[in-house]
Amino acid sequence: MKKLSTSGEWFVDEFGRKVILRGVNLGGDTKVPFPNGGTQFPTDFSDHKDVSFVGRPFPLSEADEHLTRLRLWGFNVLRLLTTWEAVEHRGPGEYDSEYLDYYTEIVKKAGEYGFYVFVDFHQDVWSRMTGGDGAPGWIFEKIGIDYKKLSDADAALVMQFRYDYSKPNTRQENNYPTMCWSQNYRYAGNAILWTLFFGGRDFAPNFKIEGKNVQDYLQDHYLGCMEEIAKRVKDFDFVLGFDSLNEPGKGFIGRAMNDRGLVDTELEPKKPGLAWSPIDALYSSHGHTIELPYLTLNVFKGGFVPTKNQIINPNEVSIWFPDCPGDPFQLEGAYTITKDGTPFIEKNDYFQVVNGEKIEFDRDYLIPFMRRVGECIQRINPAWMVFIEREATDAFVNPKLNGQVPKNSVNAAHWYDLITLLFKTFLYPITIDTLTKKLVFFRKGIQKMYVRQLARIKSTADSVSGKIPSLIGEFGIPFDLQNGKAYKEWKKGNRSPKIWKKHVMALDSMFNALDELFLSGTLWNYTASNENNLMIGDGWNQEDLSIFSNDQNLNLELDGYGGGGRAIEGFCRPYASFIQGTPTRMKYDLNRKRFFFEWESDSKIQEPTIIKIPRFLVPKGLEIELKNAEKIQEKDHQIYVRGFGGTSSIQLRFL
Repeated sequence: MKKLSTSGEWFVDEFGRKVILRGVNLGGDTKVPFPNGGTQFPTDFSDHKDVSFVGRPFPLSEADEHLTRLRLWGFNVLRLLTTWEAVEHRGPGEYDSEYLDYYTEIVKKAGEYGFYVFVDFHQDVWSRMTGGDGAPGWIFEKIGIDYKKLSDADAALVMQFRYDYSKPNTRQENNYPTMCWSQNYRYAGNAILWTLFFGGRDFAPNFKIEGKNVQDYLQDHYLGCMEEIAKRVKDFDFVLGFDSLNEPGKGFIGRAMNDRGLVDTELEPKKPGLAWSPIDALYSSHGHTIELPYLTLNVFKGGFVPTKNQIINPNEVSIWFPDCPGDPFQLEGAYTITKDGTPFIEKNDYFQVVNGEKIEFDRDYLIPFMRRVGECIQRINPAWMVFIEREATDAFVNPKLNGQVPKNSVNAAHWYDLITLLFKTFLYPITIDTLTKKLVFFRKGIQKMYVRQLARIKSTADSVSGKIPSLIGEFGIPFDLQNGKAYKEWKKGNRSPKIWKKHVMALDSMFNALDELFLSGTLWNYTASNENNLMIGDGWNQEDLSIFSNDQNLNLELDGYGGGGRAIEGFCRPYASFIQGTPTRMKYDLNRKRFFFEWESDSKIQEPTIIKIPRFLVPKGLEIELKNAEKIQEKDHQIYVRGFGGTSSIQLRFL
């Protein structure tokens, strides 16, 4: 495989060809231990030091099957997940060597199948104990938090404590609402940890663990795990680099102590769920009952509005160990609890002003952390890229990067149709643009909305001197749309592609937008253990975005005709992967089964343009039309063409 590097806004190979990467996240269940660590299994996490992640994303014995399928579906890159917990779950500095050996073998296998790989140290809402995944459980003990009290204290929404497992394969909106896990960023269990991880030196300067400030302690352990994997994969040329950290949280940083987020601002739009302020989260974490407004979507009012009030922590449970004198911010004087038991804010701007200067999260905390990641991995391999990520919606709401990013950075922002993602319904023919709050009509309008949103994310490159490439690190759709309507049809024996009609329409619109902007991207996701079950899905918090499912895998034809694929027409598409020059137009018409690619060919580059053709598309063959170009060969579901200089094009018609 040809080594890749960055050049301005492009990935390039050693011959100077521009490169477009299209692939998947592997995989959705890699967030949880193997084999029975998924959220479909109740647990109190008391075994967190003894778990194993060997077998995620799949056992080595199954690797050939899954990697063959992905290759024949036309993908050329994998965002390969791991977690801090997977490496260091046993305790500080105790690395799981068996897992590290296993992960290295998975990386090696991926390269043998022709995939580029970048390593994603994944997290969602901090850890499994706070309703997500990522950090190991022993960290709570170091902070002084009893993770077993988090759910009872309403300091985290944790499926294993809220879901009624006696009623499997159901949605349970009253006790565990759909997609509620994402709200955890504002709950105490998350916000406290993120504030310490990124801003411990400024906001808890006297909080030390084993002689280090809490911020340095946490970041050093995170980077230590990254270094362990980096040392094992440093000699694989197909490894592009590492993510900085998946969808990091800001915690309280940048927010006023009394700010509940009830007012839309350009940089901080209102969000669904409970309207927590920092003082609400901190005060209730000590065993105090409070009442908060709850926001839900109102399409006609253009966003999220308060619809009810909710009592929080009615049982007065404290998340802190009994011998804890207070939380780190209380001890620093940010607030006090008065004699009558009520909170008093001493410094409302405590998380906004440091040494008299107003802080900015990206500039002062996140981007310096990204540079630490770059320094860590590039000490081991100077050519590696850093796939930088910001808070999940920031790249969309505010694309400008305010700070010096690491060498060889890639803008790896995530992008979803938020209405489809949060409410598991594709609102065709009328939906709402969550950025402009305006209604959007019909397929053409939806696709234009996608192009606008992705172009805004891509514009991040403009805020970096010399620009950087963009790769959409996550995008995709839930497959359990409309309460799993397609699954019910499948169970009845309906194998018609029509049951996936809305899924295909949504995916096709997303890929069309990527094509228009020549964007690279990795779909979320491919989960080897996926099931058509509303409780299970990807094995994590009822998410179900996997393009593969065991229920669809009838073992008919592993060679690419759709065994295991869901809505395969939506993501099995041709695209230009290596380009002898600069692309000017790329378009695939799914209904007419036609693909057109145009580029300004550079005659100084002798290596050809390569068009990827998923096996799924050519059971009956194809017709090729070339202009100012010649076909070199067809091989391994790829077409090699060389332009003669100037405007060149290729058109494919699938029979």
